[in-house]
Amino acid sequence: MSEKQRVGQLFLLGLADDRLGTAEAAAIKAHHFGSVWFIATTTEGAEEVRGVAEQVQNQATARSTGRVRFFVAANQEGGLIQALRGPGFSTIPSAVDQGIMPPSELRAEATEWGRELSAAGVNMNFAPVMDVVPAGTDSQNQPIGALHREYGHDPTTVAREGSAFLRGMTRARVATSAKHFPGLGRVVGNTDVTAGVADNVTTPDDPDLMPFGRAVRDGVPFVMVALATYTKIDPDHLAAFSPTVIGLLRDQLGFDGVVLSDDLGETKAVADIAPADRAIDFLQAGGNMIISKTLDPAVEMARALVSKAASDPSFRALVDDAALRVLRAKDSFGLLPCSGD
Repeated sequence: MSEKQRVGQLFLLGLADDRLGTAEAAAIKAHHFGSVWFIATTTEGAEEVRGVAEQVQNQATARSTGRVRFFVAANQEGGLIQALRGPGFSTIPSAVDQGIMPPSELRAEATEWGRELSAAGVNMNFAPVMDVVPAGTDSQNQPIGALHREYGHDPTTVAREGSAFLRGMTRARVATSAKHFPGLGRVVGNTDVTAGVADNVTTPDDPDLMPFGRAVRDGVPFVMVALATYTKIDPDHLAAFSPTVIGLLRDQLGFDGVVLSDDLGETKAVADIAPADRAIDFLQAGGNMIISKTLDPAVEMARALVSKAASDPSFRALVDDAALRVLRAKDSFGLLPCSGD
């Protein structure tokens, strides 16, 4: 693969209106973007989603991606956060309701939900949420608790139930992403729509990190890093731009997979940071794969990575390491030309 193609593998590009539009198709050819995601909530059903997914996979040409196929992702947690609905998709209960199921039952249900995704051409789920929301604080916690996205109010429950969901999806050959490291359960604001979100409680040895450790031991291929600041871990950087936070994930929890950003395209948390700096800072902190909901910032970020890699050998090594991690994940899900099924 060319360096530009390797850079392209580091992106999950949002599909405007959940379609492969002419702009997205042109960007895949020009910038070699290697993965995409459904950004909206659709009720059109599995057949329609599969049609879009097949159009996307048809873009995996030698010129665009080196024939490496795409991760096609969605937020399919359940409850309010279920992007894909309609015929062919079950109505998935919220994580709060999933969290009271026996783990064996939840694992079996998640396997079926994953098979529905796979049948629709979706091979990656931005789930499970491994954040722990303290009991009695749901309504104050805008990103997780207020939306019923947590599996429980203690790390043991969250780890057990989140693991069951993760293993069910894995059985269905759907890649999972544990999120939002090191946890959004103790913040107030939602980083999608609020800047300056901070957690002033979580420490490097906090018990609430345990669910992420469980996900790592279960072989989760992706861990998504939050866009909040954790003042007792690294008060000077958003987590996604923090070598300390990502180092904690790598060194203390032993994660060797793909470190995924939360959305670096449109979220309010990064609005005052130039797109080029978002991408460069994320990789320099140890991140690997960038989510961008919107196209224009993704193009700016890709150009910045290509430019810096061309002039800075040490940064080029970071790009190549990140691309290798993504390609390894793709190989495990049969997306490389040489992958065995």
